[in-house]
Amino acid sequence: MSATWSTGYAQLFAAVSDRQLQRTCGDGTDDGALNFYCSVVYRTSGNELLASFAGTAIPALLKIILILVLAIVIHRLLKRGIKRFTRGIAARAIQGVGRFSGRVPLADTAPLDLSRATMRAETMGAVFNSFATVFVWAIAFMLILGAIGVNLAPVVAGAGIVGVALGFGAQNMVKDFLAGLFVILEDQYGIGDIVELRDTVGSAGTGGTVEGISLRSTRVRDVEGVVWHVPNGEIRTAGNKSQQWARSLIDVNVAYGTDLQHATDVIKRTADSVWHDEDFRDVILEEPDVWGLERFDADALAIRLVLKVRPAQQWAVNRALRARIKTAFDTEGIEIPFPQRTVWLRRDDSHTKPGAPEAAQAAEGGSGIPNKPS
Repeated sequence: MSATWSTGYAQLFAAVSDRQLQRTCGDGTDDGALNFYCSVVYRTSGNELLASFAGTAIPALLKIILILVLAIVIHRLLKRGIKRFTRGIAARAIQGVGRFSGRVPLADTAPLDLSRATMRAETMGAVFNSFATVFVWAIAFMLILGAIGVNLAPVVAGAGIVGVALGFGAQNMVKDFLAGLFVILEDQYGIGDIVELRDTVGSAGTGGTVEGISLRSTRVRDVEGVVWHVPNGEIRTAGNKSQQWARSLIDVNVAYGTDLQHATDVIKRTADSVWHDEDFRDVILEEPDVWGLERFDADALAIRLVLKVRPAQQWAVNRALRARIKTAFDTEGIEIPFPQRTVWLRRDDSHTKPGAPEAAQAAEGGSGIPNKPS
């Protein structure tokens, strides 16, 4: 009798325990993983609260770990792909430099262009890596929120509203970032280039040597040493004075009475002497060329001289040429004109005494023409 009572009590206790297990961990029809973890903890500890927490937390924790592992793997794969992509761009740029040098043997700009290609590839790699990092970990963060049971619909809606507000408030910054990205991708200019940046076509603009480029702005130091920070979005036109080669252009003024052929020969001979000079042999890339009479100015005739030189060397060449042309003109007796004017002095005789016009006319030799001093 007692054995039967014990057996019945054990069965009743097991039935009660199974009902508690189903109430705590579910009946197994919804989620097997949740039922499994919860039932294991419940059968081990008999604690309903701990079992319920384990049934919810352990699957979420496993999902979070899986998301983090996948994010790390994808991020590394993207970084490796970006690295290969930027190396390919640099290799193609180097090949382009080789073809350019083959077409123009004298224009040996390969060292400068190779460094520019490498710098551009590194900058692009850094930008793309930043975008990839933000993209991957933003998605991972959203998936983690979903794994822990956060409703993503309000989060996405709120993020959209915040994004729109930030877009309206920071549209100038977005414009600067996009413009800076295209400056880097298109290699419009690089660090060390001498540029002129303008906000509108025809404006004075800011000129100088580029000291730094970021997605936000370009840092330029002008000839007086002033450092200018120019937002990339405000740059409408950019003139680069130091890419591949430059042109030294000088308009030499001579007097109207000068023999143009003689002056042209003197200018050409002087420019050739600079071209053959040891100090400028590697700077001037081609034989100097005198294009001829360029303008009729008010006081002079302008003869144009041009030379093809290395980037950013045109100003030093121009200074040397001007000094030698001045010396050559002095030797050859060629006049470098300066502004001259003929001044006529008109005498107003309406307020003079009677007889004064006749006296003035007699003093001027009997003619009615006013004095004409030079």
